[in-house]
Amino acid sequence: MLTDPSAPADAGDAGPTARSALPSAGLVEAWLAELGIEPGRRSDRDGVSAWDVTLDGRRRLDLRTTVILDPGLGLIAWAHLAPPLGDGLRKTYKLLLQWNDQFPLAKFSLTEDGRPILAVEIPARWLDRDELGLALARIAGIADRLFEETRSWVWVGGRIPDGYAGRTSRSVALLDRFAPQLRELLEG
Repeated sequence: MLTDPSAPADAGDAGPTARSALPSAGLVEAWLAELGIEPGRRSDRDGVSAWDVTLDGRRRLDLRTTVILDPGLGLIAWAHLAPPLGDGLRKTYKLLLQWNDQFPLAKFSLTEDGRPILAVEIPARWLDRDELGLALARIAGIADRLFEETRSWVWVGGRIPDGYAGRTSRSVALLDRFAPQLRELLEG
């Protein structure tokens, strides 16, 4: 859940400089464009805006990701790791819980219809273009790291489609830009 930016900060937590104005939907769209990410059509409801974007890691391509902005709270970016999973979910639940420990600043869960998702949240007080880019690069990097473990979720029998490995990632510039901050995910 996103944290409330009006809540008092911990005494020892200076955090980033406070922003005088919370980001608008137009500003987030501009940030996405600057980051080389093509946003889908914007959906607005009750002051909250959302866009669908497609991210590519170095290995995992076509990662459907939703970016949701609530200007009063912050931003959440969440990716569909796979289509809905079948009924034998005990192993999957265990993996998702392990990954919640293994990957800081990311959350794994299941939607109501059983789709595993990966989410990264940014409180409004930290939200800027670079934090958005870092969150999207983190999602793509984690999906790359989990590529082998999630193959069977994405494709029947885990069989990667012909030509998939030869495709070029659309998000190379994004990944390269944030590689220094995400060495543990984007190197090797």
